[in-house]
Amino acid sequence: MKKLVVVLAALMLALPMFAVSAQEGTIVDVAVSNPDFSTLVAAVQAAGLVDVLNGEGPFTVFAPTNAAFEALPPGAIDYLLANTDLLTQVLTYHVIAGDAIMSETVLGLPEPTEVETAQGSTVLVDPAGTVEGANIIAVDVAASNGVIHVIDAVILPPLTLPEVDPLSVTGDIITAGSSTVFPLTEYVANEFRNDGYAGSITVDSIGTGAGFERFCVAGETDISNASRSIRQREIDSCMALNPPRNPLEFYVAVDALAVVVPETNTFADNLTIDQLARIFSGELRMWNEVNPSWPAETIQLYSPGTDSGTFDYFVEAVMKKVLGDAGRDAIINAPGIQFSEDDNVLVAGVEGSPFAIGYFGFAYYVDETDRLNAVAIEGVEANGANAEDGSYPLARPLYIYSDAGIFAAKPQVADFVNYYLSIVQEAALAVGYFPTSRQGYRVAQLNWLIGTDMAMRM
Repeated sequence: MKKLVVVLAALMLALPMFAVSAQEGTIVDVAVSNPDFSTLVAAVQAAGLVDVLNGEGPFTVFAPTNAAFEALPPGAIDYLLANTDLLTQVLTYHVIAGDAIMSETVLGLPEPTEVETAQGSTVLVDPAGTVEGANIIAVDVAASNGVIHVIDAVILPPLTLPEVDPLSVTGDIITAGSSTVFPLTEYVANEFRNDGYAGSITVDSIGTGAGFERFCVAGETDISNASRSIRQREIDSCMALNPPRNPLEFYVAVDALAVVVPETNTFADNLTIDQLARIFSGELRMWNEVNPSWPAETIQLYSPGTDSGTFDYFVEAVMKKVLGDAGRDAIINAPGIQFSEDDNVLVAGVEGSPFAIGYFGFAYYVDETDRLNAVAIEGVEANGANAEDGSYPLARPLYIYSDAGIFAAKPQVADFVNYYLSIVQEAALAVGYFPTSRQGYRVAQLNWLIGTDMAMRM
């Protein structure tokens, strides 16, 4: 790693504060002396790494706080403590052996850089103050055999799931939910069939809310596709089933929610979140009310229906951001707005009305680029690079959900989710979405391991 001269004081002002100070002793001694590292210390002890980290070193340790461990998926800490080989891989992924790398080097890199860890894989260190996306919240905590930098998340190394042979998988699989996630799940289901699966896979596009109804209230589906995260009341419904369902979350892709106008509309090429909210509330009903230089024509609104996770997301990210709690009712009661749970209906509606505007998942836009224009939001275009780096204001995660009890009763579902994860990065691009971060992907893999472990003990 190249060491550079930087203006460290300015960089440090950008870092959040975390109460930790240098202590005498080894890295383990320093960690033991700080109650914010008690979970980390317990993990190091369980993995048998105390003697290693008490060794000569030098070491650089990116140390997760207790809060970072608590932010792991439900069951993750217990699973890791019970699987010490994997725990060792996770812990050593936080360690760089052979050098005590101080903050002027970590924060002074000219660009994001891959650095090899004691686990053997690399971590991505960003001079903006992150490691694998985890924020560095304190630096240069000195120990006799190295240095600690404190981070706010546990970072996962590359994980390996068992290979699935679709030809050997039997039994039916039932999925339903988000119309946004539908193209992705349908693509994976078709690949599963092409690779030999001869059973029945049902993939219904009914909206995220309706999907959770079938999964958590009726208890009749195996996988719920969702364009938003599951809500607590939906989890409560799942847990009230007999037998209860404890939803397992799998973050599968990133969507750049497309706000679109017809191809003939060459004037509305950029909107702010404020303008978007006021358009979809009906406050701005004519295009020239948005911008005086635009045509004096009535704006026709198209929106996913209220069972849609895309609608829920738009309400939170746009309507409520500008109009507060009145945002949801405002869009529902907007004059002349057209709702549909079918994204293809929305696509056709916007294409067929010269002064229309609508929104839906990016996958429904990419096949219609000769008929639709995507509107930049806050000056940022909807595309893969801007979705993946978070600069596009309407970038959002996409999910599928299942349950360990379903894995136990229907092993074919566990096999399908495993297969899904094995191809989802490529599948997302194929249908018009974007891959998750590698940490997001690894968390999904860890959730599968947790789910199958729970299933084997049922």
